[in-house]
Amino acid sequence: MSDTAVKTQMQYRRFGRTEISMPVLSCGGMRYQNAWTDQEWSEIPDAGQANLEATVHRALELGINHIETARGYGTSEMQLSRILPQLPRDQIVVQTKVRPMPTPDEFRRVVEESMNYLKLDYVDLLALHGINNGAFHDRAFLKGSFQALQEYKEQGLCRHIGFSTHANLDVILRTIADGDFDYINLHWYYIFQHNWPAIEAARAKDMGVFIISPSNKGGMLYEPSDVMRRLCEPLHPMIFNDLFCLNHLQVHTISVGAARPSDFDEHLEAVSMLDQAVELVAPIRQRLDERMKKTLGTDWLENWSHGLAGPVHNINDINVFILLWLRNLIIAFDMTVYGKNRYAWFGDGGDWFGGKPIESEQEIRDLNLEKLLSDHPFAEQLTEKVIEAWHLLRPGPREQAQRIH
Repeated sequence: MSDTAVKTQMQYRRFGRTEISMPVLSCGGMRYQNAWTDQEWSEIPDAGQANLEATVHRALELGINHIETARGYGTSEMQLSRILPQLPRDQIVVQTKVRPMPTPDEFRRVVEESMNYLKLDYVDLLALHGINNGAFHDRAFLKGSFQALQEYKEQGLCRHIGFSTHANLDVILRTIADGDFDYINLHWYYIFQHNWPAIEAARAKDMGVFIISPSNKGGMLYEPSDVMRRLCEPLHPMIFNDLFCLNHLQVHTISVGAARPSDFDEHLEAVSMLDQAVELVAPIRQRLDERMKKTLGTDWLENWSHGLAGPVHNINDINVFILLWLRNLIIAFDMTVYGKNRYAWFGDGGDWFGGKPIESEQEIRDLNLEKLLSDHPFAEQLTEKVIEAWHLLRPGPREQAQRIH
């Protein structure tokens, strides 16, 4: 345990109209569970359960009283049921999330599964999990999941309702506008700032704002490239990113996906520096911004995403947006490990991370991006830049062999 972890006092922010006093760090529940699928209790190792309980106790010792999980996190809810009901109920904030379903009855069945696993009379926060595209938006509002969510709030099974999303900005904004939600879980951090208009829209409706996975999806910053490490000095890149997010008061909490009790310690250093965030973040952000302009060019930075919609929009099932975004990060910050990790999700990410792996340059040339995106400021260069991205991101022979095993 670091000295900083011992001395840091947790800070709290009003979580929008929920009026919850929310810790700026939240205890995410998707890394300490035993498995991503449901299991019997007999399959949960004693050591694994002890680690989960120690992680939650450590979070509470630090003042991190928001415990976040989901029905889609395998054994997480079930394992949490061995500790959450033993805690003072008015001193913890529990969030779970359930996918929008084709019918209200299916949605209610899954919510009941969550509550049975958690063994709680109510949860503080209940979210529609993964409004990731227009189809899931329509499933939420036209197929009854949102209406069922509202009923649960009226009945007291949950205190506040929200949604989580990996969607393109237009879908997020439409969901904020169409639903009377109390809060939102979304992606936004230094390397991915495209969703800022959604945060502003949430603020206008006095919604709580929870940032998903700022350290992992925000760049695997626990394993930063040498370039990122150097540009973020004197801070660790993960601490810089925490401060970058929390320096914006529109952001109320960021998720720490702790796998073990010690995983909170570095984030606590960021909390200890929050009062200095403005002066600490500004020079580092300037260096990072200047590096991007120098390596990529200002015109490209301002226009590369024009007409590409966002991270789950695909052209013939090829995710041009993500390919170009990851190319930018590799060229500017040498984030090759992160880029390859993200690229490896193509074909496996479903609506959470759309797109397929690319087998050849010809697949890219066949998109005919010059004509398809003829109004793009760099239309004539897009094909070659996407090909360049593919060569930077695709696994080599050794990496392919490792994936097979």
